[in-house]
Amino acid sequence: MGILGSLLGLVLLLFLVVLVARAVLDWTTVLSSGGQGAARAREITHRLTEPVISPVRRVLPPVRIGDVQLDLAFTVVFLATVVLRALVT
Repeated sequence: MGILGSLLGLVLLLFLVVLVARAVLDWTTVLSSGGQGAARAREITHRLTEPVISPVRRVLPPVRIGDVQLDLAFTVVFLATVVLRALVT
C-alpha cells in the first residue's frame, strides 16, 4: 500500500492546493475587479472542484448570515480532504 498510498496522498494534496486557490481567487474577485487572467484561473479552479463540492452543497446548502452567505460545503470538503489525506499518508 506504500506506493498507492503515496499516490493517493499526492492527488489529495494537489486537490487541497486547488481548493485553497479557489478560496483565494473567490475572495480576490469579491474584493477587487480582478482581471482576465484571474477570471480564467477562477473558472479552472471551479471546474476542478465543483464536481466534488456540488453534491455536498445539495445536502448542506449555504448558510445566510445577514448579507453574507457561508458555503459550508466548501468547508466540509476541505476538512474531509485533510482528514482523508492524513489517514492515507
